[in-house]
Amino acid sequence: MFEQINKHAARYVTFNTEELKIFNSIMTPKSVKKKTFLLREGEVCNFGAYINKGCIRNYFIDENGFEVIIQFAIEDWWVSDIASFYDRKPGNLFIETIEDCELLTFTPQSMEELFMKAPRFERMFRLLVQKNLSVMQRRLFKTIAQTGEEKYLDFIARYPTIPQRVPQHYIASYLGISPEFLSKIRARLVKR
Repeated sequence: MFEQINKHAARYVTFNTEELKIFNSIMTPKSVKKKTFLLREGEVCNFGAYINKGCIRNYFIDENGFEVIIQFAIEDWWVSDIASFYDRKPGNLFIETIEDCELLTFTPQSMEELFMKAPRFERMFRLLVQKNLSVMQRRLFKTIAQTGEEKYLDFIARYPTIPQRVPQHYIASYLGISPEFLSKIRARLVKR
């Protein structure tokens, strides 16, 4: 159950057996059915989750009532509302499972306990947050600077398995384009 997450952690920092044992002890395994809300807008996010299996989306509702997907998360990724989790304030995000999921979760309290007992994990989580910030900054740039086709090609190059796992209108929402426009882009690419 913890083999995958321990390999993931080792990519950031080298941990000894005792540190990994402490890390694993703070994680709570959860099986969650698809179409389950892990978080709704206005709630305080009390979890961080590592995905052993499944696919999840983070989104918000814009002023026109449309869903705007800001993240898909799949195996070997983390999911949370980082701002709500760290600030302990109600968030703006919905976090919903797209597939049945196997998660390993922790709370803000268990995370602090981990940092006290195995301080090198603080470095790992800092590096994860930095990576997340970098990905979001790159995404913001691409959203502003690229055409719809360029965004779609970049998306399928970066995340080749996600288009087979999520509905096309979710991908359109993530890219900031209409489902109809995405269909036109895909049709044009097939003709090439």
